[in-house]
Amino acid sequence: MMEQNLATLEEKAIYVLRESKSKFKNVAALWSMGKDSTAMLGLARKAFLGKVPFPVIHIDNGIDFPESYEFRDSLAEKWGMELIVSRSEIKPEMSGFACCGSNKTDALKKTMKEYGFDALIVSIRRDEHGIRAKERYFSPRSRDFKWDYKNQPEELWNNYSSREKGADHLRVHPLLDFNEVDVWNFIKTNKIPINPLYFAKDGYRYRSLGCTHCTVPLKSNADTLDKIMAELRETKVEERSGRQQDKEKEYVMQKLRALGYL
Repeated sequence: MMEQNLATLEEKAIYVLRESKSKFKNVAALWSMGKDSTAMLGLARKAFLGKVPFPVIHIDNGIDFPESYEFRDSLAEKWGMELIVSRSEIKPEMSGFACCGSNKTDALKKTMKEYGFDALIVSIRRDEHGIRAKERYFSPRSRDFKWDYKNQPEELWNNYSSREKGADHLRVHPLLDFNEVDVWNFIKTNKIPINPLYFAKDGYRYRSLGCTHCTVPLKSNADTLDKIMAELRETKVEERSGRQQDKEKEYVMQKLRALGYL
């Protein structure tokens, strides 16, 4: 896996972030405390003079890693972010894991309605999953949160869709063109604070972070940013192989995302 031109990726992501803030009245961003959403907030700070100018939402099922909660609270304070914690229920659902999937979508629906957000910035990347490859920079969601993945709007450089007729809100995806190494390259270059669980300890590290019930560490000795990037350039292991969920299967992921999953 090779990194792309970081300056070009940043330029496009910053343009998308500024467009979303300009075109929509009430914007928020999702933050999982993972590398991608933290990098996205770092990009927002570059786009808006060192500040994150919109609330950040953490969908919390109460069983995230202690390191993640500590990281969330310390960075929110350090960067002066408006943090909204939305509680998610733990109950059986279609992905096979009660901690995540559509349960988090239900919590997000309640928060979006309570605050009246009309745009939601999300840090997904096209290379993460085949279903996410179908996304656009600005992607409409219906009033019941559904995503019509078979009927996506056309997008050309500097000519993005804005408000779609009948849409409840739009999802904004500034990191779509980044790959995993690009994210780490951005984090290293811009000295972005990162969740310590990504660094190897006793021969294991987390490559993709969920909660304590559905995420396992992978064998690794990468305990620095340079070692992580070197490891990724050589590995043939999929990024989300440590996420023990049926939702990672393509047909389940497609159903979940059609219903508004992240």
